[in-house]
Amino acid sequence: MSTTPPAPRVLVVEDDPTINQALTDRLVAEGFEVSRAHDGPGAVTACAEHDPQVVVLDLMLPGFDGLEVCRRIQAERPVPVLMLTARDEESDIIVGLGVGADDYLTKPFRMREVVARIRALLRRVERAAELSRAADGPLEIDGLVLDERTRRCTVDGEVVHLTPTEFDLLAILAHEPGAVLRRERIASDLWGWDEGLGRGSLDTHVKSLRAKVGAHRIRTVHGVGYALDDGSQA
Repeated sequence: MSTTPPAPRVLVVEDDPTINQALTDRLVAEGFEVSRAHDGPGAVTACAEHDPQVVVLDLMLPGFDGLEVCRRIQAERPVPVLMLTARDEESDIIVGLGVGADDYLTKPFRMREVVARIRALLRRVERAAELSRAADGPLEIDGLVLDERTRRCTVDGEVVHLTPTEFDLLAILAHEPGAVLRRERIASDLWGWDEGLGRGSLDTHVKSLRAKVGAHRIRTVHGVGYALDDGSQA
């Protein structure tokens, strides 16, 4: 006797009632279970009450902004966050990713892209769990230690706090130290589709990761992709 898997739970946080309703209607039509909030405090409360698997989070909110929402909910438990922003300044995006957002879309956006991004984030969580179960032991590369079972990263003995996406990105590179991995391959492994985040978002995640583990550790091969330096070229 087969059972239907439960609908994935999504929390939509958007203060514009028209956008909030449109997102909700589309996600419900796509088979998601949707809860909603319209301001910062309401978002934190709704996240605690509904235990969403993905949060769609507007950056500009009354009460307190999406960055503070992200900080608070990630302090409770890691949850994938798709950030919506009317601003596309790189500094704003890096701050958002740094406090725990996994992906972002700038307004105006297409509803089908929101749905695709949410499904990609859900696949990433499943893939990370599979890798954790299959991990033989910590990966050690030139002073960097990555433990996929505990999702703990240290650099030269110091604990480095990574967002879920940063950890998974680093793990992909660490499994093949020194090898140049194509952008398409990284995006496919990380998010489950070869377009990844699009519009330079992978670059933004890499930049944020470099700031935490050391810029010299991640090498860019322009027009191709990235490599984790294994120290052999030192």
